[in-house]
Amino acid sequence: MKFQDYYEVLGVARNAGEDEIKKAYTKLALKWHPDRHQGADRADAEAKFKQVNEAKEVLLDPEKRKKYDRFGKDWEHGQEFKPRGGNGHRVSPEEFEQMFGGAGFSDFFASMFGDDMAAQFNRRKPRRTRGADVNAELSLSVSEAVAGGKRTFALGTVSTCPACDGQGEFEDGHVCPTCAGLGRVRGQKTVELAIPKSISNGMKLRLRGLGEAGERGADSGDLYLTLNLKSDDVYRVNGADIEADLPIAPWEALDGAKVEVRTLDGTATLSVPAGTKSGAKLRMRGLGLGKNGGRGDFYAIIRYALPESLTEKQRELLRQLKGGDVKGGARK
Repeated sequence: MKFQDYYEVLGVARNAGEDEIKKAYTKLALKWHPDRHQGADRADAEAKFKQVNEAKEVLLDPEKRKKYDRFGKDWEHGQEFKPRGGNGHRVSPEEFEQMFGGAGFSDFFASMFGDDMAAQFNRRKPRRTRGADVNAELSLSVSEAVAGGKRTFALGTVSTCPACDGQGEFEDGHVCPTCAGLGRVRGQKTVELAIPKSISNGMKLRLRGLGEAGERGADSGDLYLTLNLKSDDVYRVNGADIEADLPIAPWEALDGAKVEVRTLDGTATLSVPAGTKSGAKLRMRGLGLGKNGGRGDFYAIIRYALPESLTEKQRELLRQLKGGDVKGGARK
């Protein structure tokens, strides 16, 4: 940076004391801080901020100021002055606190510009913010719920941008192209869910740490997953009750039998009374869906069925049943 009149830059007299220089510098540094300027004005503000910072570094250093006062533009023996770091130095809130008595930066800013301006600046300060909670829905057929175990599904996620480490911009002030300045990127992860036995339609599960990623290393939010149960070819949802067709052989219906039934709680044994007709509804208490701290019921709808494979002898025996009228349903 070429020679400039540092006293003129800070607007102080050549015999100004250290306190007066600090006060002038503070006022101008706050005025031209790049974070308070947007668009085309930002570049001009950055240039002025560097000039103010350079003037402060010289005039607050007794040795540098002595040389400057004595030699003027030749105070560095003809060399250009290079501010610390080569690209100027942006003063952080922490450095302000060290320079001006250790007071909180927000309080200092408020005393200079009022509470409203302080609040605006304070919103720019990095904070460790917990990630937001996320709501999602997962549809399950009753057959999947009955099968139990674990279900794997894909979940959209939000995580800290790896390119800028969640800052949204790089040290040179350029916006991160990976996250477009948001500091977070969207992705997808696979989640394994253990299906609860006492499942109910509309049940909401809390999965800790699977919400949006926290900012600047803070904890991630939680995922609240709502389970929606839907009927399928075997099981039908009726409020908190479950209905399912239960095929039995004619001779099981004739003499009665004990039949194994697949429910949400695993395999249950159902006693089919002798003489049970097709279409009969047999109730199994408390084996339905969760409801207000309790459980609905499971209803087995009896349907007559023949074995998938029959011997010729069995076929002949069935032919001997011919005779009599079969009624019911849509049969005329």
